[in-house]
Amino acid sequence: MKNTTTFSIPVLFDVHSFQADLITWYSKIKRDLPWRVNQDPYRVWVSEIMLQQTQVDTVIPYFNRFMERFPTVYDLANADEQEVLKSWEGLGYYSRARNLHTAVKEVVAEYGGQVPSERNELKKLKGIGPYTLGAILSIAFDTPEPAVDGNVMRVMSRVLHIEEDIAKPKTKKIFDDVVREVISHDDPSSFNQGLMELGALICTPQKPKCGECPVREHCLAYEYGNQTDLPIKSKKKKQTTTEFYGLVIQNNQGEFLIQKRPEEGLLANLWEFPLMPKEEPSIEEWFKEYNGAEIKVNSKGETVKHVFSHVIWEIEIVFAHIKSGEIKSGQFVTAEELKDFPFPNVQYKMMDNIFRSNLG
Repeated sequence: MKNTTTFSIPVLFDVHSFQADLITWYSKIKRDLPWRVNQDPYRVWVSEIMLQQTQVDTVIPYFNRFMERFPTVYDLANADEQEVLKSWEGLGYYSRARNLHTAVKEVVAEYGGQVPSERNELKKLKGIGPYTLGAILSIAFDTPEPAVDGNVMRVMSRVLHIEEDIAKPKTKKIFDDVVREVISHDDPSSFNQGLMELGALICTPQKPKCGECPVREHCLAYEYGNQTDLPIKSKKKKQTTTEFYGLVIQNNQGEFLIQKRPEEGLLANLWEFPLMPKEEPSIEEWFKEYNGAEIKVNSKGETVKHVFSHVIWEIEIVFAHIKSGEIKSGQFVTAEELKDFPFPNVQYKMMDNIFRSNLG
């Protein structure tokens, strides 16, 4: 097979032996995870979306609850988005849930409720990128398609001593092509899951357990003794910090003002206590212009911090009440009713402060 990447697999690398050693090991030690009970493409799809940016142990209870509530594509397609977001609450990266919901509706409408097994059809669905595409095709449909994530790049960079910077987007194609060349055509499901498992359990970022590695004899980095130097990954740009006031506003009945975030962008369609940029000169004036009513600031509370992948939010809590006028957006709810709405984690950090202050 002609290699079209900038990396050539060493001539002496025994692909078939590598496949056999990896698959044999995986079949013996694979973790008992709820999405592995069968090859149902819907379950595989949901699990792979949840596992993006999220640890396995965190995902397990969410996956079980989600599948109990939405056991089929039809259940999820017919659900209200707010219900879907509430089921996702706490997992973060909520665009994953919205994209999954949209894509499942398309599966029901266009494919009769059957997750497509054809590559070009599956890749058209919203939220399915190259990794998820490869995972679904290989795990659910036994198609020899690469599923390359950070774990896989780390493993293959060490096994084949690939010294390209994995932080660069163009490097992803090198690993896609390499995995496509070495993947098992007899059992691509076990091969890809074996690579993922190896990266998660053995070939870890720090202190890899080379003594327990089933493919150690194939690993060039182990042979050279520089496995901890790989993969090469340049540092990300430093995150920026944005400062807000988090407005905890109550009416005369003691209810709290919450509002729904915009339909697009960060934390879309989730609910929140109003956030005001700190660069605004006056809280009262900003709120009146922004939402119509006059408020009176009572006190300030703690500052909560939340780290996203690209930005850090620092929110100083402000307690206030409505003086006069009608709000233009949002709604007032009781402390008990707050649990019925999907909130992002950063807002729960605010709630902890609120109820420690005995306002609820």
